Amino acid sequence: MLEVGMKAPDFTLSDKDGREVSLSDFLGKRVVLYFYPKDNTPGCTRQACAFADAYKGFGEKNVEVIGISKDSVASHKKFAEKFNLPFVLLSDPNLAAINAYGVWQEKKMCGKVSMGVVRTTFIIDENGNIAEIMPKVKPDTNASEILAKL
Repeated sequence: MLEVGMKAPDFTLSDKDGREVSLSDFLGKRVVLYFYPKDNTPGCTRQACAFADAYKGFGEKNVEVIGISKDSVASHKKFAEKFNLPFVLLSDPNLAAINAYGVWQEKKMCGKVSMGVVRTTFIIDENGNIAEIMPKVKPDTNASEILAKL
């Protein structure tokens, strides 16, 4: 179980253009790392668009935004283009980062139990340590709440 103050697990995943991106590439910057269930679903789209709307504010605070789901590189590319998402989207089909951050969990919906990504956001400091963990965030307010905290 990850806790505030721990070193954030490093990872290397492909972005929407197929380029490899590692968390360690962002040392020296704060990072908002958010995990979400699926591209082009209502909640995930609202969350992504809220981060896009707030992106300039994050940039002014020298904060990078990274979204991760298990969707493919091609899915991320279409999602980013459709909604003009200016931040990094990473594809994690093998659940490497998703498992490392403990966000692959049992979910219950309409009485049905399944495994999936629980919408969770981590704030990582300039040294690569976890500064904050926000479990089960609300898609519509996640970006603005983080921006207010920073």
